[in-house]
Amino acid sequence: MLENVKTQDAARWGLRAAALALLVGAGAWWIFGGRPEVAMTAVVAGDAAQVVYATGIVEPVSWSKVSALQRKRITEICRCEGQSVKKGDILARLDDVEERSTLAELTARRDRIKEDVDRVRVLVERNVSSRVSFDEKLTQLREYDARLAAQRDRIADLELRAPMDGVVLRRDGEVGEIAGTLNSDVLLWVGQPQPLRVVADVNEEDIGKVKPGQNVLLRHESQPAEPLPATVDSITPKGDPATKTFRAYFLLPDETPLKIGMSVEANVFVREVKGVPLVPTQAVLDGHVQVVENGRVRRQRVKLGVAGTRMVEVIEGLALGQAVVAPANAALKDGARVRLAGEARP
Repeated sequence: MLENVKTQDAARWGLRAAALALLVGAGAWWIFGGRPEVAMTAVVAGDAAQVVYATGIVEPVSWSKVSALQRKRITEICRCEGQSVKKGDILARLDDVEERSTLAELTARRDRIKEDVDRVRVLVERNVSSRVSFDEKLTQLREYDARLAAQRDRIADLELRAPMDGVVLRRDGEVGEIAGTLNSDVLLWVGQPQPLRVVADVNEEDIGKVKPGQNVLLRHESQPAEPLPATVDSITPKGDPATKTFRAYFLLPDETPLKIGMSVEANVFVREVKGVPLVPTQAVLDGHVQVVENGRVRRQRVKLGVAGTRMVEVIEGLALGQAVVAPANAALKDGARVRLAGEARP
C-alpha cells in the first residue's frame, strides 16, 4: 500500500515538472522567440540627388532623311555610307522613263504652238489676222511653258540629292526596289557626325523639374562600367497627349563613345546635396521611421529632403549614427516588442 502511494506521488511530481518546463519554455518563446525580428541600420552622412528618369535615342544635332516623293523603282543608288557629300550631290535616281516621255510630248506640242505664235504675229503685223487670235496662241504657249516647268520639276524630284553638307550615315534600298512615300521608306540619312545629342521622352509629371543646363547621366549596355555624362540642352514646348510625355534634348560631349541610333536610359539630376544625413528609402514609412528603445519599437516623425533611388536626406528628426529599422515594418505598432537581427536566443 505504501509503495502505491509513493508511485502516485512520483507521478504527480513528474507531471508538475513537465508542466513547469512547458510553462517556462512557452514564456521564453513569448519573450524572446515570439518577438518579430527587425534589422537595424545607422544614419550616415553622404551625398544624395533627386533625379528624373527618361529614355532616349542618340542622333546628330544636324541631320536629314532623304526619301522619295513618288513611288518609283530605284535605278541607281550610291554606295557611300560613311562618305562625305556636298549639298546637291546626287545620291540616288528613280525610274523616270515615263516622265521623260511626257516631257518630250509636251516639248513637241510647245514647239508647234511657238511656230503658230510666230506665224500669227506676222499676220497681225500685216493686219491679216486679228489680235485676238494672236493672244489665244500666246496664252497656249505660256500654258505649255508652265507644264514643261512642272514636268522638269517632277523629273528633278526623281534625283535624290544630298540636302546638306555632311556624311551619309546610313543607306537603305537597292537597285530594282520600289521607293515609296511612307515615312518608313527613307533611303538615306545624311548629317554631321558631331555634335551628338539624345532625344529623350520625359513623363509629363516630371517635365516641370527638368531645366536646361542640368547634368545628366546616361547608361547603355555597351558601357556597363560607369554612366556617361550629358547636359540638358532644350525641351519642346508641347507634349504628346497620347503618350503623356515631353521631348527633351540632351547634348553629348564630343568624346562620347555612344553611336548614332543607340537607345539609352537617362537620369537627370534635378537637385544634389552633399554631406547630409541619409537613411535608406525603405526605412521611411509615411514620413516616419521606426526606432527601437528597450526592446520596443517606436515610430518617429522625420522631415525629409532630397530623395534618391536608394537613400533619402533627413533634415530633422534623426542624428548621425542613430539606428533605425530598415526595412520599416508597417505591421509593427508602437510599443511592440521586437528582437534585433542576430540577437542570440536565451
